[in-house]
Amino acid sequence: MRYGFKEYEPTQLIKNHLNIGGENPDGEKIEVSNLYFLRGGRPWTGVMGEYHFSRDSRKNWYRELCKMKAGGISIVSTYLIWIYHEEEEGHFDFSGDLDIREFLCECKKTGLDVVLRIGPWVHGEVRNGGFPDWLLQKPYKLRSNDAGYMEQAEVWYQKIYEQVRGFFYKDGGNIVAVQLENELVDNAEHLLALKKSAVKAGLIAPIYTVTGWNSVSGARIPVEEVVPVFGAYADSPWEPGSGPLPLSRHYFFNKMRNDTAIGADLIPSEEKKGWQLPYEKYPFATCELGGGIQATHHRRPLISPMDTYALSLVKLGSGNNLTGYYMYHGGTNKTGRLSTFQESKDTGYPNDYPILSYDFQAPVSEYGEIRPQYRLLNMLHMFIHSFGEMLAPMETVEAELPTNYKDMEALRYAMRTDGKSGFVFINHHQRNFALKNIYGAVIDTGVTQFPPLDIKGDISFFMPFQMPVGGEVLKYATAQPLCKLGSAYFFTAIEGINPQYAFEEGKIVFTEAGMMFEEKGVKIITLTWDQAQYARILSGRLYIGRGCDLYEYGGTITAAQEGDFSYDYWDGDKFVTKEVFRKYSPAEFGMVPVSEPFVPKYEEELNIGGRRSRQWFRISVSSPQGFAEIAYCGDTAQIYADGELAADEYYLGRPWRVPAKLLYGKECYLVVAGQRYDL
Repeated sequence: MRYGFKEYEPTQLIKNHLNIGGENPDGEKIEVSNLYFLRGGRPWTGVMGEYHFSRDSRKNWYRELCKMKAGGISIVSTYLIWIYHEEEEGHFDFSGDLDIREFLCECKKTGLDVVLRIGPWVHGEVRNGGFPDWLLQKPYKLRSNDAGYMEQAEVWYQKIYEQVRGFFYKDGGNIVAVQLENELVDNAEHLLALKKSAVKAGLIAPIYTVTGWNSVSGARIPVEEVVPVFGAYADSPWEPGSGPLPLSRHYFFNKMRNDTAIGADLIPSEEKKGWQLPYEKYPFATCELGGGIQATHHRRPLISPMDTYALSLVKLGSGNNLTGYYMYHGGTNKTGRLSTFQESKDTGYPNDYPILSYDFQAPVSEYGEIRPQYRLLNMLHMFIHSFGEMLAPMETVEAELPTNYKDMEALRYAMRTDGKSGFVFINHHQRNFALKNIYGAVIDTGVTQFPPLDIKGDISFFMPFQMPVGGEVLKYATAQPLCKLGSAYFFTAIEGINPQYAFEEGKIVFTEAGMMFEEKGVKIITLTWDQAQYARILSGRLYIGRGCDLYEYGGTITAAQEGDFSYDYWDGDKFVTKEVFRKYSPAEFGMVPVSEPFVPKYEEELNIGGRRSRQWFRISVSSPQGFAEIAYCGDTAQIYADGELAADEYYLGRPWRVPAKLLYGKECYLVVAGQRYDL
């Protein structure tokens, strides 16, 4: 069956229409058009990952940032969480793990740009949305232009500036954007006032962003002053029930940017009459594509790697020109001198979250482990970094055949094109539902017709047409482009589809995964899907880990997994294998039932929803290397090390992995809350 597209109607490019943009001391400019971002006058497509410096230890920052960069992240976004830094009024703390200046140094050392999310209100599943408790006792209205509140916000912004002075793009630094507030949907006047306060404080960046979503028509924002950014999640753990959700629209190609589900626990549902966010003024940019999701006590969704990958791919095919994840790296909440810092029903919010764990099922876990979605997403990121300048001006054209997200039988497809060349995106994944296999699909872009394809199983992919490769034009490829290095082009084979490459003059090359061929001085290498997941661009060279996740740390190629590892690297003509040997003595884990040794410090977390029975275990590890894998069944688990809460989680039906170094050399106990019982 033939699958065509609607007519391509190019949008006129508009620049210099917003009060946005900036220049660094070298004369390079960052600008914003209505279609894409520009850097140095060229289309610029960043890949942004959220990592909260204050939810990790400073001794981990550089290593974890290196892992993020290896995964294709080029911009780190991070919250400044007010309650973390001024828990007691007038007593500011930017030391230790709260040292934003040192974090910026580590980002710069790693070669990463930064977006500061400065609030004042941030949400982030933090107590009071990040507001200190003392602020809630003030007599003025918060998140408004009330003079008292604005005075406090200005002090907060000034304190941030004192820490980050000299790191802005205009100064030759790596802060390229500032996000104002978060999820404020109906107060453009206040957002404008916050921008003016930020500028007055010295927080001057080329780009100012705000979250653009709300329930119906987009957030009310100061149109000329900021860029709205959007998000999408595979599940909604803030939903009040625990049952299955309706079909997610995020696995269906659609140019609509707004997700009405995000923040539905806190954002009013009524429509603001007479308002429509003018999407046409801004490039499609995301800041919260769900790298995973945080479990609430009442709802604990498990996110699959393909849930995350397909969601990001669909948004890319739908026109996304800034790919931003929340969270990309999980974290661990701090506890304060006066309170815990997590969001909970006790603090007036509709959800209970763990006291410590903010793992988020992210591509990089709260303890630095690599998850499968990290590998899948990196295939998209490598493509963006190699071909983003070509992709950014290309607009989305939707499928010719009418269908909708509830259709489990129709082909889900779209293309991005400039009218001459482009990429066809196909998604055959729907969270929690199986799509019907499609046989003999002929994709017709109006410029190029692909050969018949069988699209079956749980897959998402894209393919190029009329793509320049060296001095040649690739009419089509039934393989997914990965990256370009010199005269070598790397693709990955798509599961269930035989790779073939058709050139403009009529030559068709049939090949296999893992093979290379050369066409008029251009090398085309087709990696297997598994190889592509372990491929990394490090210092301009392509590496493929042999079952390990490589990254560059202090100029040395290493692996996230402990112990020996091996990899292949591309020397310009072929792959060369290298082995690395490292001492590794994984800890032996011991777990012995005991009677209750003490009343747990945070007993309330074990009794959410009513008092529960408890089981206690004395746990131990023989060395600080590796992970303790704790198999248990219950409602909530906590680990106390030398009497202090060291880790916690809500049971997710799988073993709990805790780093041995967190437990080694300490007296440790595990307590598991069971089923609720009535007093």
